[in-house]
Amino acid sequence: MKCDLAGKVSLVTGAARGIGQAIADRFASNGSQVVYTDIDEQEVLQTAARSPGACAFRLDVTREDDINRVVDEVVRRFGRLDIVVNNAGVNTLAHRVPIDEFPRAEWDRIVGVDLTGVFEVSRAAARIMRAQRSGRIINIASIAGLVPLRLQCPFIAAKAGVVNLTRGMALELGPHGILVNGIAPGSTLTEGTRQLFYGPEGTFRDSVQRMLDHVPLGRPGTTEEIAVAALFLADPENSYMNGHILTVDGGWTAGYTRDF
Repeated sequence: MKCDLAGKVSLVTGAARGIGQAIADRFASNGSQVVYTDIDEQEVLQTAARSPGACAFRLDVTREDDINRVVDEVVRRFGRLDIVVNNAGVNTLAHRVPIDEFPRAEWDRIVGVDLTGVFEVSRAAARIMRAQRSGRIINIASIAGLVPLRLQCPFIAAKAGVVNLTRGMALELGPHGILVNGIAPGSTLTEGTRQLFYGPEGTFRDSVQRMLDHVPLGRPGTTEEIAVAALFLADPENSYMNGHILTVDGGWTAGYTRDF
C-alpha cells in the first residue's frame, strides 16, 4: 500500500522495534518526516538511522516533562505535528496469574505505560493539532481490549481503556479537524511474542497451537500487516473515519472457529 505523506510530520512512540518500528518505517517510506521515539535511546537512534531524513529522541511516555520536551522540539524543528502513533506499551512475562495474586506494582507499571502514557502523549499532541486545526492520532490497542484474555488483568484493563479513550478523543477533537482512531492487533510476531509463544524457548510454546486454533488464518500477524493498517488510517484521503477501532487479528475475534 502506498499513500502520499509528503510534508507530514509523524511521531511514533515505542519505535525502536516491533510494531512501532514497522509503522515508523512505513510512514517514512511514504514520504513523511518521521520522529522515532523510544525509552531505549541507543536502539531508537540506530533504528531511525535506516530511514533517510528521520530523527530520533529518547521518550519515556510515563514522564510528562519528557513528552513536552520532545513535542516542543519537534514543533521547533519542523513547525508542525501531523500524525502521532501511540504505540509504546508493555505487558508482563513473569506474572500471568489471577487478579488476587497480581502484584499492585506490576499493575501500576502496565497501566502507567499502556493507558496513562497514551493519555499524556495525546494531551500534548492535541494542543499542537488544535492550533493547526488538523491532525491524526492513532492508538495501538489490542484485541485484549475488546475480548478479555485470562491472567492479564492490567493489560486488558489498560487496552480496554485505550479503546474508549480513542472514542472519547474522537468526539472531543473531531470538531477541531483531528481524527482519532485505533488499531486492535491480534497476536503479532515480535520479539516479545517470540519469548512468550513462537520461539523454541517460548514460555507458552506448548499451548501456542491452541491459541492459533482460534485464528481462521492459522498464524500470527506480522508487524508489517499492522503497519499497513496504520498507514491506511494516516492516509490523507481517508478523511472521514473517526473514533474507529480497526481490528487486525486474522479473524480471531470474528467468532468461534472450533467445532463443539
